[in-house]
Amino acid sequence: MTPHPDGSLGHRPEPGDDFASVRPPRRRTRRRVVIFATGLLTVGATAVIVDRIAASRVESRTAEAFQKGMGTPERPSVDVRGFPVLPQLASGTLRHVDITAEDIPARGNSRPLPVTRLTVGLDELQTSSDADQAQAQAVDATAFLSYEDLSDVLGLEIEGDSEPGRVRAQIVLPFSGDITVSTAVTAVAANRIAFADFSVTQGQLLPAARQALLTKIFAEPNQLRNIPEGLHLRSVTVAPSGLNAHFTGDTVTFRPDTVAA
Repeated sequence: MTPHPDGSLGHRPEPGDDFASVRPPRRRTRRRVVIFATGLLTVGATAVIVDRIAASRVESRTAEAFQKGMGTPERPSVDVRGFPVLPQLASGTLRHVDITAEDIPARGNSRPLPVTRLTVGLDELQTSSDADQAQAQAVDATAFLSYEDLSDVLGLEIEGDSEPGRVRAQIVLPFSGDITVSTAVTAVAANRIAFADFSVTQGQLLPAARQALLTKIFAEPNQLRNIPEGLHLRSVTVAPSGLNAHFTGDTVTFRPDTVAA
C-alpha cells in the first residue's frame, strides 16, 4: 500500500485502471447486440416459414383447380415463383407460376391425341377463393406427345427421323410388305398437327397406290382436343422421344368447362 498525501494508506491508481473500469459495460453492450441479432434472426425465420406455408397453400389450390379443369389422374406439380408470396396474395395476383401435369387424357372421338406431359408457365395468375378455376393473363405452354401415344392413336409405329422436323412411320401392308414413310410434322390452324411431304424410305409401293394410301392415313390433321381454351398452337418440333407442341395464350382460365372440345 502506498501512503496518500494525507498519511492514509490506499491503492495508488496504476496506468490502465481507468480502462478496467469500462470493460464490464462493453461486455453488457455486446450481450445486448447478440440478443438483438438473435431476435432479428428469429423474426426473419418465422416470416420465411409463414410465407412458405402461404405459398404451399396456394400451390395446392392451384393444383386442385388445374386437375379438375384438365381431368388429370394425378395432381400436377405447382411452383409459385418469387419471394415473398404474402404481398402477392394480398394484391390478388401471383407474378409467375409453373405447372407440370402428366398424362392428360384426350377429349373427343375424332382421332384424339393424349398429352403425355404439359408444362405451363403462367404470368399474373389471379388468385380466387374458388378452387375450381385459375386465370392467368399470359401463358406459355409446351405439350409433349410421346411416340408411343402417337403410335397408339394413329395405329402406326411412329419414331423420330434422322432429318430435322420429320418422323418415320412404319406402315403394314397386307400383300406388298411393310414400308417406312418419312413425313414432315407441322402446326396448322385450330391447334392441329399435320403430316405432309411424304417420302418412302424403305419398301416398294407404286406411286398411285402410295398417294392413295398416304392420303387415307394422313388426310386429316390431328387436333389436340385436351388443351385449355385460349391457348394457340404456334409450332411443333421433333424430339428424340416425341413431339413438342408449343402454345401461347392471353387471359386463359383453367376450369372444367374450358377444355377445348
